[in-house]
Amino acid sequence: MRLSFNYGSKNIEFDVIFRKRKTMEISIEPPDIVKVVAPFNTPKEIIIQKVKSKASWIVQKLFEFKDIEYRKIKREFVNGESFMYLGRNYTLQIILDENVKKPEVKLYQGRFYITSFTKEEKVLQKAMEKWYRKKALEKILERIKYYQPYFPVKPKNVKVKEQKKRWGSCSSDRNLLFNWRCVMAPSNVLDYIVVHEMCHMVHMNHSKQFWNLLESIMPDYKKRREWLKNYGIRMDL
Repeated sequence: MRLSFNYGSKNIEFDVIFRKRKTMEISIEPPDIVKVVAPFNTPKEIIIQKVKSKASWIVQKLFEFKDIEYRKIKREFVNGESFMYLGRNYTLQIILDENVKKPEVKLYQGRFYITSFTKEEKVLQKAMEKWYRKKALEKILERIKYYQPYFPVKPKNVKVKEQKKRWGSCSSDRNLLFNWRCVMAPSNVLDYIVVHEMCHMVHMNHSKQFWNLLESIMPDYKKRREWLKNYGIRMDL
């Protein structure tokens, strides 16, 4: 279902998806797609009222996306394709070996190598994602250990998982979850993601106290956050 309303001189249109859930969720995808996931049987008036309450935020996000290169990069698993790791691009070399039972991924001398029994894209993609997940957890744990002295509390648990819309999250009991794609970002941007979530162990919201804590640890966090906003869309397989 598609709904719309006027906000000043701007007409905001959005798609509504009904699901079995208790709350509404509003999301924006580049360049100008506004989506609302709502509980079954939610009246149109209630949905529009909820979205209207977020109109200022929606307009700001749409403005930010306007001049950003938003097209997702569709990478092909062929020789010569490039893949990101810690902010750098490395070319891919596929080595066919019928004796290999499962694909093996290595980063060696400036190049990704996948030794595999097949060139089937889904198989190679799954192998690369597994490699990224392993490296992401290693790097994130390393950076958490580095920044731990800045915090009075420690994370209860740290996991890397699939997160389409977030780079990280922190639960009320200090479980830190990170998007496995984080490890594609430059080291300083990965640090920003890590410290951002660690700050949520102290302040669960984005209050002034939260941003003050983040800035006290990472004075240039805005610059790092800007890189993520502008180039994060490229961090995918």
